[in-house]
Amino acid sequence: MEPALLVRLTPTGPWRIGPESGARDHVESILHSDTLFSALCSAFVRLGRLDEWLDATLRKPSAPEVRLTSCFPSLDGQRFVVPPRSLWPPLTSAKVRWKGAKCVPLPVVQSLVAGENLAEGSWVVDGPSECLVPADRPRGPFRPALRSSAAVDRLTGCAAPHTTACLEFADGGGMWTVAAFADDAAKERWTPRIKEAFRLLADSGFGGERSSGWGRSAAPEFEEGILPNLILAPREPVPAPVEGEEAPPPPETAWWLLSLFSPSLDDTVDWNRGDYALSLRSGRTESSAGWGAPKKSTRMLTEGSVIFAGQPVCGVALDVTPEGFPHPVYRAGYAVSIPIPWRATT
Repeated sequence: MEPALLVRLTPTGPWRIGPESGARDHVESILHSDTLFSALCSAFVRLGRLDEWLDATLRKPSAPEVRLTSCFPSLDGQRFVVPPRSLWPPLTSAKVRWKGAKCVPLPVVQSLVAGENLAEGSWVVDGPSECLVPADRPRGPFRPALRSSAAVDRLTGCAAPHTTACLEFADGGGMWTVAAFADDAAKERWTPRIKEAFRLLADSGFGGERSSGWGRSAAPEFEEGILPNLILAPREPVPAPVEGEEAPPPPETAWWLLSLFSPSLDDTVDWNRGDYALSLRSGRTESSAGWGAPKKSTRMLTEGSVIFAGQPVCGVALDVTPEGFPHPVYRAGYAVSIPIPWRATT
């Protein structure tokens, strides 16, 4: 088990999480772990702790002291997450289009992991947010929206109107993430500093259009605990077999990713098994040394991927420095994963 810190964010206005395509009229619903890591780097620059942060993560010869999940939506205290691909979607239903849900509540994952069937009449898919929500409260944590604005040329006074997509959060809507620590010493050292960084980011903003006041949050809420218990409740012990009966073999253990993941040379993943997907990540630099330079593209395993490995995977930070850029630029591919029994859908 790993010490960890749960961070809850309550947006006070629209958020813009840019899609991989960069299109202004589209928006992502998940703040991916590599982007969140970059945001923390930016916060630690302003707090005067960047070198200390990089020494503990990117420059660490072994596993980093801190790893981050992606930032997922929440509503009224209910946390949503990308479900394990090996367990989602359930069998085809005449009532619920399960595969239309990108994120589901954590209790749903708990039921799937336990091998329980979902009650079709209890759930609906909220189309705009692509979240699975209770049928008696059919609203999602946010709505994608388009907001109009105009750029005004200071010399000519001519205006160039444009629209930008954003997330508009419902009352009670929010985002959450978990910081996982390498050990208790790392937890003691980094918990107050991670809290400080998130408080700064809540004031300055996450994602795009921060100069317009987007991406801000009320004061973050924190909860200390351990993984995997902050995500999934401990499983009930398997009852002892009846005398004279042979106990069924326990299911194999696989690893459910809650972050983007770039495998390191030491990660022993069996790529012939599991259920995983890849995403092409690119983006542009945001640095005092230069803004807007295109980073090198990399492929990473997505959240919700389920992989087989002999031990928990760690991941690596990849060098994505643009050609001729004055300092190194890295993309964090560190994994936060939860062990789950392997039960593939049929």
